[in-house]
Amino acid sequence: MGNGAQARRAMMSKEQVAQTLKDIARRIREESVRMKETVRFMRESGAIEELTDAVKEATIAARDASKEINQTARELKERGIIRDTATAVDETTRTAKDTVQTVSEISEEARQAAPETAAGVAKAAETVKEDTRVAAEKAREKLTKGEGEATTTA
Repeated sequence: MGNGAQARRAMMSKEQVAQTLKDIARRIREESVRMKETVRFMRESGAIEELTDAVKEATIAARDASKEINQTARELKERGIIRDTATAVDETTRTAKDTVQTVSEISEEARQAAPETAAGVAKAAETVKEDTRVAAEKAREKLTKGEGEATTTA
């Protein structure tokens, strides 16, 4: 292959590159026109404004809900609702323990006085004791969970 064939190939390549660049430029101009038309259509149709208004409304609703939750949590904290509820649960637990103790004493007295009846009373006392423990534990768990949520939001 001579220098002439290589030169022709190089020239064709340069011409092909130039033509490719011209084609790319033409496509860019066509797509630019298409993009302008699309944006104009969207603006004229009101789609952009409607989407913007919807996002604005959703943002305002989320902000208002957040403020309301925060205010409610602060009010509960300031009024001592959580603390008062915890105190009431503790008092109820102490009273329940006292009741269990009294029932145990009665059960012991009954066992000594009437051994057959005592077995039934003892069983009832244990049931009351267990039910009281479970109820107190559930109340504490709910209260602890509620207090954590109020503190986190406030």
